[in-house]
Amino acid sequence: MTGLQPGTIAQLHVEREAPFGYFLSNGEEDVLLHQSEILESFDPEEPQTVFLYQDHQGRLSATMTIPTIKIGTYDWVEVVEVKEELGVFVNIGISKDILVSKDDLPALLTLWPAIGDKLYCTLKTDKHNRLFGRLATEDIMRAIAVPATRKDFNKNVSGRAYRLLKIGSFILTEENYIGFIHESQRMQEPRLGQKVEGRIIDVKPDGSINVSLLKRSHEAMEDDSDIIYRYMESRGGKMPYWDKSAPEDIDARFHMSKASFKRALGKLMKEGKVYQKEGWSYFK
Repeated sequence: MTGLQPGTIAQLHVEREAPFGYFLSNGEEDVLLHQSEILESFDPEEPQTVFLYQDHQGRLSATMTIPTIKIGTYDWVEVVEVKEELGVFVNIGISKDILVSKDDLPALLTLWPAIGDKLYCTLKTDKHNRLFGRLATEDIMRAIAVPATRKDFNKNVSGRAYRLLKIGSFILTEENYIGFIHESQRMQEPRLGQKVEGRIIDVKPDGSINVSLLKRSHEAMEDDSDIIYRYMESRGGKMPYWDKSAPEDIDARFHMSKASFKRALGKLMKEGKVYQKEGWSYFK
């Protein structure tokens, strides 16, 4: 073993200069520090602290740019490319993006991270010593989590989904709370790495939280009222729906329950914007 392994930081000395950079050595093996990877602080007479990775030709190379993650350390990294046949590539701060294999991603492509999403990752090598991104395990996420308290109940939170299950999604909030979103508390399943915003609906004894992505009832009523009002506007101020319309008709047109529809329509009537007559609703 030479000790020169991709995904690690090494302190090496300059062995010799080349037309395209410098070869660094640990006394047993040389590695290229390309001219494009040299920072202003470079002094060929001093030992060089570098990060080791494979370049685009698969050769072990060095960079003076030290990423936030390496083998054994974790951080949030941004997805910059998605390739269905391979997985997703993340930017760790160096010139080469790192692949998170599709084998480590959800079975459904729609739940894969999109460009701009972020994953909590470290680095790993495969049996061929190739460098890959590795998603944090549940134990790692629990180790960095902090407990919420009962006074956090009903607060708004935002966080990123890091684990997807059939019954719901786990997120780590900006406060580092572990949150669980039950499938009943969301309109659609978030992608892995997607940022979501919700509110705390329960604080567990261990300090983890339950989160709802659904709007509070008064917020939902505002949105539902707006949907109904805009629909009536598009029809010249009238519609063939009222508070006695069939639930399936309301759901088909407005994608809301009859109870939500009645609350929203009632709000518009209370505000003096709408009235009902013989199965229809009209602008006043």
